[in-house]
Amino acid sequence: MDAGTLVVVAVGLLALAVASGMLGLGVAFAAVPFLGFFLGDLVHEVQPLSLFLNGVTAIFAAVGFAKSGLVAWRPALLLTGVTAVGAPLGSWLAQGTGQAWLWGLYLVAVGYLAVRMFRGGGSAGEGPGRPRLGLALVLAVPISVLAGLLGVGPGFLLMPVLVLAGYEPKLAAGINAVAVTMPSFTALVPHLRTAEVDLGVAAVLVVVGAAGSFLGARLTSRFVSGPTLKRVFGVLIVVMTAVKVVTLVTA
Repeated sequence: MDAGTLVVVAVGLLALAVASGMLGLGVAFAAVPFLGFFLGDLVHEVQPLSLFLNGVTAIFAAVGFAKSGLVAWRPALLLTGVTAVGAPLGSWLAQGTGQAWLWGLYLVAVGYLAVRMFRGGGSAGEGPGRPRLGLALVLAVPISVLAGLLGVGPGFLLMPVLVLAGYEPKLAAGINAVAVTMPSFTALVPHLRTAEVDLGVAAVLVVVGAAGSFLGARLTSRFVSGPTLKRVFGVLIVVMTAVKVVTLVTA
């Protein structure tokens, strides 16, 4: 990757890291389609780099939320344990899955979640004061496997599940930031043998992503309301999905 392209990628990733940091997601769900414009191999280039970036950005987002007291540690640690086990299985499955199928699964998953987030939260009678941790833990199992398969880390799927399970959006973002850190790195393990990553490019993007995610978490903690946070999530994944659909159709 030449210097000019690297600058473009770094600026784009900074914007994505700020937005994903606001949601406690880690940047991979947005970085996968974005980096796909510049790197040709989804499984061996895009996914390993995105997973590493996801883990780093989630750490810095978690620090940002923790400084504001927006991390509920018990559900965060329980979800970390569940997702850290399931994510590597998905990554292992990705090694033998066609790229067209992986992109198709990605687009279906983010499209479904965008619809659910715009339609609103959990079931009747459930609200932010009565979160259902058990439901979130059960759903975290298939979520972590699917996220590892897609190479994005579980945050973009876990965040709306936490909201739908009754967690207030800011608290859900804080829990999510902690819960997705470990599975991002465990999901990376099956990729290590076959990864083709430029370490110089990766180093630049890690620094940019870390700074952006911390800034995003602090913005949410101080200035962004819960309903606004849900809309930000919905808009972000709709935009990223639309861009990737156009790219696939015109390729």
